[in-house]
Amino acid sequence: MIGKLFDVPRRLPAGPAALLTLIAVIMLSAMADSTMQPLPATAPGEQFSAERALAHLKRFAAEPRPIGSAASDRARDYLARRLRAAGLQVEIQRSVGTRSAAGLATFGQVDNIVGRLPGTGSTGTVLIAAHYDSAATGPGASDDGAAVAAMIETVRALRAGPGSRNDIVLLMSDGEEDGVLGAEAFVREHPLGKAGGVLLNWEARGVSGPSLLFETSTNNARLVETFVNAVPAPRGHSAMVELYRLLPNNTDFTPLTKAGFTGMNFAYIQRSSLYHTASDSIANLNRGSLQHHGGNMLTLARALGDADLRTVTSDHDVTYFRALGTMITYPDKLVWPLAVLAVVAVAGLALLARVRRLLSLPRLIAATVSAVAPLVVSAALAQGLWELLVAWRPAYDLMGGLLHRPRPYQAAIAVLCALAVLGWYLVLRRRLGPAALAVGALTWLAGLGVLCAQVAPGASFLFALPALMGALGWLAAVLLRTPAWARTVVAMLGPITAAMLLPSLAGNVFDGMGLALGGASALVLALFGLIVVPLVELFLPDLATRQKRAAVLAVPCTALLLAVGLVAAGLVGDDFDAGRPQRTHLAYVMDADTRTAHWVSADADPARWTRRYVSGHDTSALPAGYARGTLRTGPAPAITADGPRAAVLAHSGDLLKLHVTAGKGARSVTLRLDQPITHATASAGRYGSVSVSVTGTRAGTWPAEIRFRGIPAQGVQITVRVADADRIRLTAIAETDGLTAVPGFVPRPPDLVAATREDGDLTAVTRSYTLTSAPRRGGSRRLTSATGLT
Repeated sequence: MIGKLFDVPRRLPAGPAALLTLIAVIMLSAMADSTMQPLPATAPGEQFSAERALAHLKRFAAEPRPIGSAASDRARDYLARRLRAAGLQVEIQRSVGTRSAAGLATFGQVDNIVGRLPGTGSTGTVLIAAHYDSAATGPGASDDGAAVAAMIETVRALRAGPGSRNDIVLLMSDGEEDGVLGAEAFVREHPLGKAGGVLLNWEARGVSGPSLLFETSTNNARLVETFVNAVPAPRGHSAMVELYRLLPNNTDFTPLTKAGFTGMNFAYIQRSSLYHTASDSIANLNRGSLQHHGGNMLTLARALGDADLRTVTSDHDVTYFRALGTMITYPDKLVWPLAVLAVVAVAGLALLARVRRLLSLPRLIAATVSAVAPLVVSAALAQGLWELLVAWRPAYDLMGGLLHRPRPYQAAIAVLCALAVLGWYLVLRRRLGPAALAVGALTWLAGLGVLCAQVAPGASFLFALPALMGALGWLAAVLLRTPAWARTVVAMLGPITAAMLLPSLAGNVFDGMGLALGGASALVLALFGLIVVPLVELFLPDLATRQKRAAVLAVPCTALLLAVGLVAAGLVGDDFDAGRPQRTHLAYVMDADTRTAHWVSADADPARWTRRYVSGHDTSALPAGYARGTLRTGPAPAITADGPRAAVLAHSGDLLKLHVTAGKGARSVTLRLDQPITHATASAGRYGSVSVSVTGTRAGTWPAEIRFRGIPAQGVQITVRVADADRIRLTAIAETDGLTAVPGFVPRPPDLVAATREDGDLTAVTRSYTLTSAPRRGGSRRLTSATGLT
């Protein structure tokens, strides 16, 4: 029992027509995901203008402004002045924020800017949030300066119209880059943070692309309804929400929603190779992305500002996505029915094909099981390609797969996926039959629809709808007694539905995860290929006709040559230059006790500029506890620096209390201990104190680490619970941004930027301590130190 679901007598026009239709659908879907045209400064006052927002951005986002830096203070003062000038009630919330990770406790002295615009008859609070700090390695024009500038322009536009019904609160948080420290402090201490409300959070993970609704709080039905109805150009889909909920990523949205806010999280993510680098600059910011971000912000602020926020709550999520420019939504109660309906439709197609003797049950089972092969092969080829690229160009590894010009490589992955799927189909076509392979492919899509309905309901549509439409289309093609062209049209229902959804999803995954996780995008493309590949019958001869070996080999050979050509084009076209620079990691570390200093780099294959500083892998002379992972080192001159100091204030059992200073000019201090810790508290005078539990241990270095960002000159008090051991080793690391204080340092050439590793481009001065137990009268013990810690 081997047969086709239907045949077309005139294949020459049908095949190219079907292919061109799919290409057109994919292109139209991509075009529908564009940004907005930026409006000039002369735009009407009630509208959002990217040009007006840009004028503010230039005032505070021309330089890096990490937490605790002088640039951060200047940005804070400018932003607070602008909000006050707009008529808002403004306060600076000064506090200590915290976050924990495996073996790590992070603290930071934060200055949150909180502006309040009282409503005329408030039913609640609309909180608009973005962070004004940046990574230390770049000016953060997009992350997150663009959103902060958009907040100022949004407030101006709101003030130009009638007053909002509800309170509008603006939170410009500090310390997001070091662990959402400002947002954590806001919800823990500030009355507005504890009160809750509706949250609009704004982020960026690139410098271009549409503003995407990529995350929501649970029970998002009314929020998404507001978004879809109010925003003129809504972008994003519910699969992003499900994916982000499964990932360990954090933005300010996380602590705010955990504290009780309901809300939506927006970001643009294209050209992510510039993320957290010196190239995240105003010059590289896409003005259309700023307009889309700010336009959505203003529209939603007005819609929610005038809504009865008591009715914005709901008891369920919704599925939402765009199809050829139209936003489609349906409640989660339809997710399971659609998934089950897809399974029933595929089962009905299998039964009909069996009755028509187009397939047998054993062949259908074999086809379904074998369909895992092109999925696995596609993912393996994509990951293998990345490994080859890193081996050929090691500098790619520091970019985490987020390349400047990835399109040729992405196209090569698409070609390899097509080769894997087509190879599977052609090899088994005569053995199992076209009908069995087509139904077996749909079985995978339907099965994934059911799986997602269980674990990620908002993503089920990606698989259930193509499976459902594909099965219904094939059923109609088999059953209808219509002209061949009409049956071809209905058979295209599944492939067209998949073309509207899956290629754009693969593009989102490429933008968000990069080529280092290219296997994820390859899986999506291979699934698209599974539902499309039966249309290849429109190009193939009858099953009874045996093709010549040369014709059979021509397709895979052509695909391989095309893939190789695309990779070669990528290697030539994606060379580094001043506009698309290479990343390199370099830091300076000096032991304050011995005054020995070294350059260190984590680069596997350092650039020529980096090699002038590092030459070997000997880390034995580095301060104890400093090294993390594999490093290259080289000798460096000593500098004049106070260095950090730690003094024991108290010790009882497993509780150790220290007073820590970083020394003149240092912005941050890091403590590393050779024993695990379970709890840490930081006290910073008038900024207050905060505690956090710690589990696990650090990887690649000593097991425990405590960071304090933006440390005050008078120091901080750190209290930890650490295992009561006879000896505890501690290394304090004072960190100052930049390397220009080191004699002989030559700045990077224009085609190099600092890598995003957190200890890069830092001047680190260390002081090591060994705390030892000494007998006391009565048999108790006290800690002493061979290097001055008392």
